[in-house]
Amino acid sequence: MQKQFIFLVLASFLVPLACAEDIGSVNTEWKLTGSHKLVVEVIDDPKVDGVACYVAKPERGGVAGAFGVAEEVSDVSIACRQVGPIHFKESVPLKEDAFSERRSLIFKTLHVVRMVDVARNTLVYLTYSDRVISGSAKNSVTAVTVDRAMPIPVKR
Repeated sequence: MQKQFIFLVLASFLVPLACAEDIGSVNTEWKLTGSHKLVVEVIDDPKVDGVACYVAKPERGGVAGAFGVAEEVSDVSIACRQVGPIHFKESVPLKEDAFSERRSLIFKTLHVVRMVDVARNTLVYLTYSDRVISGSAKNSVTAVTVDRAMPIPVKR
C-alpha cells in the first residue's frame, strides 16, 4: 500500500501538459540509456476554441531521464495559431496560466500564460519556467489576433 502511494505521488509530478498531444521529436544527443531530445506537443487552449499552441521542449535522456527524475532545462519555445473559428467558452482574465507542467520532481514548472491585449484584440501567450528558489529569464512569446468583430470577453 505504501509503495503504491509513493508511486502515485511521484507519477503526479510527471504529468504532461494538460491535454497535450505529442506531435513528434528529434534526438539531440545520443545516450546509451536514452537520448536527449526535443519534443513538440500541441495543446488546445482550454478556454478558447480554435486556438492551438505548439510547444517545443527538451527532454533529458540518460538514467535520470528514464526514471523521470531529471531536472529539465528551461529552453522552451511556443507558437500559437488560429486553427479554426475562434469561440470563447467563457470570459478570460487579462492574465492567467492557460496550462502548466512540472519539469522536475519538486522545483521547476513550465508555464504558458495567456494575456489579453485589449487595444489590439489579441491573445498573447508567454512561456517560461520557474523554480522554487530562482526562476529563469528564458522565455518565448507568440500572439493570436482575434477578428475585431468579436471582442475578447475579458473577466475583470
